[in-house]
Amino acid sequence: MATVWPLLALALLEAVLRAAGFGHPTSFFVRKQLGGRAVLVENDWFGLRFFPPALARSPYPVVMEADKPAGLYRIFLFGESAALGEPRPAFGAGRYLETLLRERFPGVKFEVVCVAMTAINSHAILPIARECAGYNGDLWIVYMGNNEFLGPFGGSTVFGLQALPNAWVRAYLALQRTRIGQGLVTLARRMGGGQSTPASWGGMKMFLDHQLPPNDPRKERIYANFRQNLADIIQAGRRARVPIILSSLACNLKDCAPFGSLHAPALDRSTLVQWEGLRAAGATNAEHGEIAGSIRRFEAAAKLSPNYAETHFRLGQCYLAVTNAEAARRSFSRARDLDSLPFRADSEINRLIAETARRFSAQGVAYLDAERALAPSGPGQIPGEEFFYEHVHLNFQGNYRLARALADQVLTSLPSSVAGRQTDAWAGPEVCARDLGLTDWNRCAVFEEIARRLAEPPFTQQLNHNHQLQKLAADLAECRLRLQEPRALDNARRTYEEALQKDPRDHWLHHNYAEFLANTGDLGAATEQMRAVQALAPQHQAACLQLGRLLASQGNLEEALREYAKAGTFHQDDARVRFLEAEVLEKQKKRSQAIHSLRDAIALRPSYWEAHERLGMELGLSGESSGAVAEFEHVVRLRPDYVEGHLNLGIALARQQRFSEALDQFQTALRLDPRNAKATQYIAKLEALTARPAPP
Repeated sequence: MATVWPLLALALLEAVLRAAGFGHPTSFFVRKQLGGRAVLVENDWFGLRFFPPALARSPYPVVMEADKPAGLYRIFLFGESAALGEPRPAFGAGRYLETLLRERFPGVKFEVVCVAMTAINSHAILPIARECAGYNGDLWIVYMGNNEFLGPFGGSTVFGLQALPNAWVRAYLALQRTRIGQGLVTLARRMGGGQSTPASWGGMKMFLDHQLPPNDPRKERIYANFRQNLADIIQAGRRARVPIILSSLACNLKDCAPFGSLHAPALDRSTLVQWEGLRAAGATNAEHGEIAGSIRRFEAAAKLSPNYAETHFRLGQCYLAVTNAEAARRSFSRARDLDSLPFRADSEINRLIAETARRFSAQGVAYLDAERALAPSGPGQIPGEEFFYEHVHLNFQGNYRLARALADQVLTSLPSSVAGRQTDAWAGPEVCARDLGLTDWNRCAVFEEIARRLAEPPFTQQLNHNHQLQKLAADLAECRLRLQEPRALDNARRTYEEALQKDPRDHWLHHNYAEFLANTGDLGAATEQMRAVQALAPQHQAACLQLGRLLASQGNLEEALREYAKAGTFHQDDARVRFLEAEVLEKQKKRSQAIHSLRDAIALRPSYWEAHERLGMELGLSGESSGAVAEFEHVVRLRPDYVEGHLNLGIALARQQRFSEALDQFQTALRLDPRNAKATQYIAKLEALTARPAPP
């Protein structure tokens, strides 16, 4: 009885918390009713088991029939952002695979359900797989491993606890499935347990101060956890009697320099000086085309400091220049494996994947060598920029290429009743692009997104950063040139409409068409397409936000506010909703309410610099100059390279007659942008004002 009573008390507390609405569901899917049908949709709260609230990621929209229709062949695709298809999941490998299968097997219903997520790793994918085991999948595809080191519970993650034994990780995750556990974790964070985590999502630059030395002992625990999680994912599939395709991870070896390089701590000063001399001489040789001399010096440098990743990458470039493809491949692979910011799956991760596939090969597990599948036909056949945007994310050609390799594997798993209905060949990339509604408008949008990513660390500190920018600029310029052709607009519109005629229930198509229409000025038609997205995926918060923006831009302010309110019901702590509400309230001349919404946004996300900026403007217009100064000070602290922030702060300071401080801000703005006319004018005015003699 001494044990029973505490357990009963805990069970009662858990029931009370659930009845009171405290906490959130932890499954990947939640059940909803859509048009009289029971469907399973993504759970926006899923990521909170693995990430602190300020950094939590959510799944992209998924709508799946709860009861699988007869005759449907359902494939689950597991993985991280590369499997998802970042930066545009509408054109990810899973989408290409579904298109390939539908074209090859007319009349057969295929469904590829992508349950991949940005920033997760095998610790999160295992519970997703166990859940999907109950959803009548006909085939599983596992493409995971890039985030094992820096993702949740990784060796140098920014998301909380690091490199725990697997048993501890699973106990922690099991605790969070209860409302009691969620409350305890929330309490621990409020008491200071999360002080070392970033205040908001900042992409890959969040990890700059979390480098992982190549020989760090934590790596062995990460490998052990990955091996066990992968085996348990396979076992979950086998218990559900689902065949599995287990793929290795491909990455950009040839054209992605290491993000971080570290010397061994024991390297003494004299050796470091000698290494630096060899590195500099090797770089000079390479610049002058003296490749043999460059190789000698870089090889000598690598002997002095064998763990320094960048040296091996330079060697790979040199070997490739003299067509020694095998040596180049070894050096590029070594550079990836030694990268102290390991955003790419290394050789050991891929070895564990291949080993697991062999171990379970007799139990319906097939292996795909993605690195070989994504090797170009050029010198050395080393994966590079031909198929990747940056380090691991596949471009349009890369997603098609991976999907094509997966499709060949899928053929071996199909039942005879399906396999006998195939046509002669797979569709080419042009046919798939047409079915997916892929146009140059989408291509330009992706190139622009990648350009924004490459403009930030850690990309900016890569050895070949300038080459990456030049290639991207050339791709973007070529794409924009095609958009200027006389029929480009009509052709793009026709592509979207033909794709929608073929699959009117595809919310991705409606979404992309809405973006195209909005960008080309047809806001009314864009609004209708976004309403279609809402009808097909009503749980999709981003659709509410985008519909609200469209309505606001057309003057439908009250309706826009209703859409934002609807978006707020998905996540009451979403600062974006309050920010967008403030924009509408400003247009309605409701300044005090707008200020209130902006303060709410900042309370929810203190690092929301755009909200600080807009609040500063509103306070300035309301005559609250001291409040405006405080908000603009937040802006320049959060974004020290933001020119407008310094200009706004300078203006606010000048209004308080703090001329010396204002001049400093205008001069900072001019240093950041030497051609900035506003900064020049304000500096001249202030210098003239402060030069006047004081009145007697």
